[in-house]
Amino acid sequence: MIYPAVYLDAASAEPLHPAAREVLAAALERGYADPRRLHGPGRDARLLLDNAREVVASCLGVRRDEVMFTPSGSAAVHAGVLGLLPSPDRTLVTTAVEHQSVLDAATWAHVPTHRVAVDASGRVDADAVVAAARGEQAGLVAVQQANHEVGTVQPVDAVGELLDDVPLLVDACASMGRLPLPARWTAVAGSARKWGGPGGVGVLVVRRTARWHFPFPAPDPTERTDHGFTDVAGALAAAAALQAVVAEREEVGARQRDLIDVVRARVSTIPDVDLVGDPADRLPHLVTFSCLYVDGEALVTELDRRGFGIASGSACAVDTREPSRVLAAMGALTHGNVRLSLTRDATREDVDRFLEVLPDVVGDLRAEVAR
Repeated sequence: MIYPAVYLDAASAEPLHPAAREVLAAALERGYADPRRLHGPGRDARLLLDNAREVVASCLGVRRDEVMFTPSGSAAVHAGVLGLLPSPDRTLVTTAVEHQSVLDAATWAHVPTHRVAVDASGRVDADAVVAAARGEQAGLVAVQQANHEVGTVQPVDAVGELLDDVPLLVDACASMGRLPLPARWTAVAGSARKWGGPGGVGVLVVRRTARWHFPFPAPDPTERTDHGFTDVAGALAAAAALQAVVAEREEVGARQRDLIDVVRARVSTIPDVDLVGDPADRLPHLVTFSCLYVDGEALVTELDRRGFGIASGSACAVDTREPSRVLAAMGALTHGNVRLSLTRDATREDVDRFLEVLPDVVGDLRAEVAR
């Protein structure tokens, strides 16, 4: 195997941002203690944690006391869904392409779920979501800001404007830091590893006016608190990475969008390959395409052997080896699909090398199937 590989799976986990790496080492030295204790090390940890919360709040344009840290993006979604649902007999209205964590939370709580269909680009219609919320007497609406698998941006603000008093949870795990937050939401979830922070850190932001309760065992469910024992050093490193990503996102986003345009143009010339997702209103660093007559796992394995790390299958349930339900909901080909997502340091040379190899790999795998 060629190593180091050209890593093209930033949508799963972005490499640690230099800003996070610099902060993490120092924070590990000072942030080890319980930030709830009154002794010196505890006060040090509390100061670091307060700083992390303040930085995240500033980056997202929210109040510091609205920011909670969780063990992951999925944990943030779980806490958001379960904490906002008023009762288990009220329906959760969501989209057909929502992340599995939303559906898992509803299943765990025995909450009925209504999934609104999407179009061929993976986008839901705002009017359809609102109509479903009213028709189902929804207790909660959950709409992602951008799709994890195909990058399509959803009309979250339009949904928020049309909803009455139904709370709106926005899964921004794929987009936080890369895009400004929507204007209208009740709670929003993010994942630090997707913006270049350390793994094991998620963010849940809940409006102070929201009727949210801590949904897991706790002495006082009405208290807004971090989920579990907060990774103080991880939270501070995540905040540093988010601050850097927000500061550079216009430049990085424009560069990545240009590179993805190159990928889309070149991939479209390969026979029997379909590009999926919106070509314009999308995350800047991500593109997904499906190759007819090719097994997705074989494609990933062969590209990895050539030195390129990419993703295939469902972005939220890849361990099941099941076809992507997101692509199925879009009416797209569910086998032979590849998701390519650029890191902040990806170059034109990286993209060109990948595009030189891809047609031969696809052709060779098709030839094997035809034997």
